[in-house]
Amino acid sequence: MKPASLRSIPAVEKVLQALGTHDLSRPVVVAVVRRELAALRSSRKVPGLDTVLARIRHSLEFLRRARIQPVVNGTGILVHTNLGRSPLAPAAVETLTAIGSSYNNVEYDLSDGERGKRASYLEHNLAILCRAEAATVVNNNAAALVLILRHLCAAPKCDVVISRGELVQIGGEFRIPDILEASGARLREVGTTNKTLICDYEKAIRRETALVLKVHRSNFFMEGFVESPPTEQIAALARRKRVPLVEDLGSGAVTETEKLAGLEHEPTPAEVLRHGADLVCFSGDKLLGGPQAGIIAGNARRVAALKREPFFRALRCDKLILSALQTTVDLHLKGDSLDIPVLSMSGISMDELRTRAEHIVIALAGLPLKAGIGAGRAQMGGGTLPRSVIPSVTVDLTPEKVALPEFAKRLRESVPPVIGYISGGRFKLDLRTIFPRQDQDLVRAIRLLSL
Repeated sequence: MKPASLRSIPAVEKVLQALGTHDLSRPVVVAVVRRELAALRSSRKVPGLDTVLARIRHSLEFLRRARIQPVVNGTGILVHTNLGRSPLAPAAVETLTAIGSSYNNVEYDLSDGERGKRASYLEHNLAILCRAEAATVVNNNAAALVLILRHLCAAPKCDVVISRGELVQIGGEFRIPDILEASGARLREVGTTNKTLICDYEKAIRRETALVLKVHRSNFFMEGFVESPPTEQIAALARRKRVPLVEDLGSGAVTETEKLAGLEHEPTPAEVLRHGADLVCFSGDKLLGGPQAGIIAGNARRVAALKREPFFRALRCDKLILSALQTTVDLHLKGDSLDIPVLSMSGISMDELRTRAEHIVIALAGLPLKAGIGAGRAQMGGGTLPRSVIPSVTVDLTPEKVALPEFAKRLRESVPPVIGYISGGRFKLDLRTIFPRQDQDLVRAIRLLSL
C-alpha cells in the first residue's frame, strides 16, 4: 500500500470516539480496533470511516456474544452439551454464591484448626450415594478415565481389554481409543462391532493385561444381531484372572430413570459395583444434575491409590465445583432429586406445558407472525438415553416478513439469546426445556424482534 493510502487509515483514538460507549471494557475495544486497523494495511484500498466503523462494530458484537451468558433453551434437549449441559439446582446456586463470596474451609479442619483434607465430606457422601467403599472427584469424566488408566497401566502390564462395540466417540470428537493411547495404555480389542462373547475376553487376557474396560454405550444403541456379556460375567472372569474391571458409565444416573416420564433404564454406579466392577466412573453434569466433574467410585484401596497419584493434583476440582457438587449429592441423598432441574423438567405434565403455551401465544397476538401450539419430542441429550423420547409442547412461529433462518438468527442475537429449531416450515420452541420464569423474557424478545 502506498504511503498516501496508509495515511488515510484513521487513528485509534478517532475510531474510539466515533464508536462511543460500549459494554465491553476499553482495553478490549482498543485491542479489536487496533487489530482491524492493522488489517487495513494489507488491503489494496482503505474504505471510508463509516465502513471501517461498521466492520469494527461487527467484530465487537461478535466478541460480546461469545461471552458465556444465560440463554433460553427451546431445543427440547434437556442435557444440551453446547448449552452447558444440566442447569444447577437452586440450592447449588445458593451454595456457589455463599462459597464464592467468602472464605471457606476447603482444606481446613474446623475440629483441630489444622490443614484438612479437600472434599472429604463430598467423598463420604458420594460413596453412600454410589453404594461404594470409597469415591473421589476430578474435573471431568475423561480425566477420571485417564487417571485410572495412568495408574493401572504400568509396564509390562499396559494392555486394556475392551470390546470393539464399545470403542465409542464422545463429545468434541474425543474417542475412547485416543484416550487410551494418550494414557500410555495399549489397546486390545475383542469381539466384533455387534457381538462380543465372554470367551473373547478370556482369550485376550494375558500377563500384560492391566485391566478390562467396559464402556457403557450411552450415546447410541444397537439392535438386531447384537450380543455382549453383562457386567457380572465379565467381573467374574476378571476376578478369576486377577485383573481389575473398570466401567465407564458416562451419564451418571443415580436414580431409576425408568420412573422419570417412562424413560429407558440407565445403569447406575451402585448397580454396576454390585455386579462386580472394581471401579466405576461417570459425569457429574449430566443425569446427576451437578457441575462438570468426573466421579470415581468403588474399591477403597484402589480409590486411595488413585488419590496418591501425582497426576491427581492436576485434575482436582476447585472450591466452587466441590461445593456445588456436594449440594447436588445431598439433594439426591435427602430424596429431593426433583429439585434438580434436569430431572424435574423431564416430569412436567403436558397440561402444564399447554397452559404456558396458550399464555405465550396470546401474548404474541397482533405481531406480524403466526403463533400456534404444536407437538414436541424432547430428548434427554448429552449422550444419554438415546432411545428415549419425552412428549412435549412447542410454541410454533411463522414470521410473515422474515425468512425462518434469519428469524432464528435474530432470536439467537437477542437479549437473552433464544434458541429453538426449524421443523415443518415453522420455528419451534419446546417449552419442556424453557424455565417458566423465562416465559416473559421469551415473549419480550419475540415482540422486540417483530415490531
